Amino acid sequence: MVEFLKKMTDWMLEKESELANKCAIDSKDIEKQISKMEEKKAQLEKECEENRKELEHILARLRWIEAETLKCSKDK
Repeated sequence: MVEFLKKMTDWMLEKESELANKCAIDSKDIEKQISKMEEKKAQLEKECEENRKELEHILARLRWIEAETLKCSKDK
């Protein structure tokens, strides 16, 4: 499904490029699309950063747990 969406997006961008070359598309429409894509990009970057922080938190906890288990192994 993702591959299909990529191909459709590429096709649409190609058609818009052709229209732009023929001066048959309003630049305001493209500006709106750019604005939407920039908003989406910012949203995804925020989500990725939040996910990265959560993964770092989990890894830190797991490393602490691992260190605790190693103490147990040394005590035996």
